[in-house]
Amino acid sequence: MFKGVFAAFAVAVALVACSSVPLSDVPVEDKGASSVGQQPGGPGTGAQSGVAPVVTDTAAGSVAGPANVSRLIYFDYDSYEIKPEFQTLIESHARFMKANADRRLAIEGHTDERGGREYNLALGQRRAEAVRRALVLLGVADNRLEAVSFGKEKPADPGSDETAFAKNRRAELVYRR
Repeated sequence: MFKGVFAAFAVAVALVACSSVPLSDVPVEDKGASSVGQQPGGPGTGAQSGVAPVVTDTAAGSVAGPANVSRLIYFDYDSYEIKPEFQTLIESHARFMKANADRRLAIEGHTDERGGREYNLALGQRRAEAVRRALVLLGVADNRLEAVSFGKEKPADPGSDETAFAKNRRAELVYRR
């Protein structure tokens, strides 16, 4: 009987301890650009990781897309459904991609700051994938498209009001060669 009471007490303590950890507020550590590509052991160890950093500098990595066409698609709160008002924009990018076989397109999904990190990364990925699927349906080769998510990590507007949130719920189209 003593073992049963002790086991029940241990389970109860474990459950209480686990419930006190907020799962939606996972801290993110920014190790800066100096640690990219290095194994534990720090700078100067010479060990390289097999993970290549994602190029996100749109000024250096981007190649011009269709003239006078926005590269931003905005979404409603907690949604990855493409609004009808962005259909002609997507069609313009599809035409450009079909006419320029040497171009590749990265579709970057973003969210506002509300919600946990993992949830927002998943929502940003669904937004990027929705745009990718729309482009494929319009005849763009899937192997020329890459859908990535930045979740809430790269806001277009750092504010915390509805206007800022609306600007941050987006997919960005970034052209590459």
